[in-house]
Amino acid sequence: MNSMDIHEVLNHLPHRYPFLLIDKVVDYTIGERLLAVKNVSFNEPFFQGHFPIRPVMPGVLVLEAMAQATGILSFKTAEVQPDQDSLYYLASIDKAKFKRPVEPGDQLQIEVTLVKRSTRGFWKYTATASVDDKVVCTAELMCANRDVPS
Repeated sequence: MNSMDIHEVLNHLPHRYPFLLIDKVVDYTIGERLLAVKNVSFNEPFFQGHFPIRPVMPGVLVLEAMAQATGILSFKTAEVQPDQDSLYYLASIDKAKFKRPVEPGDQLQIEVTLVKRSTRGFWKYTATASVDDKVVCTAELMCANRDVPS
């Protein structure tokens, strides 16, 4: 079983607080799949406004956590790390479905599976986010490796 603690996650994602949405990687197989965890705390800044009477993690941030998981697997598979010259950008989200809300105290488990890697730098994934083995969101995501404009 391959895993990554927060320090290795930070080496494979350019994101930082408050936008880093992966706390650790529980398991991965290079070129195939990755299982990551996001511990959802009441202290997350978005809960102040979404929603004060019933805090719910915004669905777009669940999708962003999925996208970050695809980035980690892409970097691991390509055997590179983010640098000043290139990044993996989210290129598309298809067939996103939200099944139930994510609330403070939940542990969001994100599983991404590589479907296709193209020669033009595009990576296609299927993604599922769950809490307590109950699916909260599914989607198909595509990311692309692109040079950062100078």
